[in-house]
Formats: sequence, structure tokens, C-alpha cells
Amino acid sequence: MRRNINISFIILIAILAYNSFRSGAFAHPADWLMMELMMLPGIIIGLAFHEYAHAVVAYKLGDPTPKMQGRVTINPLSHIDPLGLAALIFAGFGWGVPVQINPSNFRHRRRDELLVSLAGVAMNLLVAIVFAIIAKILYMTLGVSFLAGGFGYNLWLMVMYVIQINLVLMIFNLIPCPPLDGFSIISEIFNIKHTGFYWTLYRYGDWILIALIIFGITGMIISPCVNFFMNILSSFIF
Repeated sequence: MRRNINISFIILIAILAYNSFRSGAFAHPADWLMMELMMLPGIIIGLAFHEYAHAVVAYKLGDPTPKMQGRVTINPLSHIDPLGLAALIFAGFGWGVPVQINPSNFRHRRRDELLVSLAGVAMNLLVAIVFAIIAKILYMTLGVSFLAGGFGYNLWLMVMYVIQINLVLMIFNLIPCPPLDGFSIISEIFNIKHTGFYWTLYRYGDWILIALIIFGITGMIISPCVNFFMNILSSFIF
């Protein structure tokens, strides 16, 4: 996801946080805090590797901009937006620091922009697969008894959250609505950047995305897709 903060997203964060409060998500602060701590590694890893993938692919394809801005690194401090992280924790919707690119540096502009857009979601899938392998190793070596309680359970929970969160980030960013990567992918595949339809959708993309989130459309897309991939990875783990 590539974007700048504007008032529309501040409004969205406030609405989602308020809805979470009304639904009782914060009714038991200790339990909520523990869950968020278990999810935090997955959130940080997912956002950092997603943005790193955009940066490294753009750099490898000839654009020095991400390198000059210090983005060709997996260091989370280079990719995590504090407001976006807080929004993700409290409202379930957030973002990292967008990677800036200069497409004029690409040799094959349309192809290379497509590859850069695909890089983030591909990385999230790769991270989910890698942590599924880690979960498999933990399950085979430590056994159910160790993973069922205490430190073992918390470790297992964090690993599973890394898998789930990266799948959520992958599917969410594939939604073809600006400013998400899915819109860039569709735009390059069908070469619509020079059409009036593209610029109209791009102009109102923030508000369209807000509507999709508020009315639960994104959830209707994300949940079955994440469940599909989780079932596949779970069959591998167990």
C-alpha cells in the first residue's frame, strides 16, 4: 500500500477505533493487551518486509531512489509509520511508510512498475510460508505438550499470528482499489493509466476504500481468502 496521510484516513481510524470500543474489544484491557503483544511481531514483520520488497525490487530494476532514502533494508525503523502502526493496533487498519520510486529510471516502465507492485504482496506470502515451515519444525521437535502451555503456547501463538497477519496484508493489498497495490497491478496489466477512468478512481480511491472497509466489503473479501490459505498451510503444519 502506498499513500500519504490525509483527513479521510484519520476519520476512518477514528470510526474503526470507536466501533471496536463499542463492540467491547477493550472491555478486558489485560487480555486485549496480551493479544496485541502476541500480534505485534507479525504486524512489524509484515509491514517491514512488505515495504522492503517494494524497495529492493525497484532498486534492482534500476531505480536508486529507495536506496538513497535508506529503504533497501529489513530494519523495521525504516518502514514503520508510528501512526500507521497505532492505527493497525487500535483500529485494525494501518500502513507502513510508503516506498517512493521514480518510474522514469526503469528500462521497461510498465513491466517494472508491475513487478514493484507485486513485490510487496509476494513477500507477505513468502513470509507466511517461511513461518509455516518454522511452525512445522516447532510442532515436530517440541511436541504438543510443550506448545500447549506457558512459554511454548505464547511462542506458538506469535508464529501463527505472523502467518495470519501476513496473509491478511497480502489479500488486503491485492484489493484493486487505490491506494492499494492491487490497483497498481490491475492498472499495469490492463494499461489504463492514461484513461479518464483511472484518474477518476485514483482521485476518489481513499473514500472508496473507506466505504469498502466501513460497510464490511473488505472483510467479506479478506476472510474467506485468508481461511483458504490458512487451511492449506495448516494441512502442511499438522
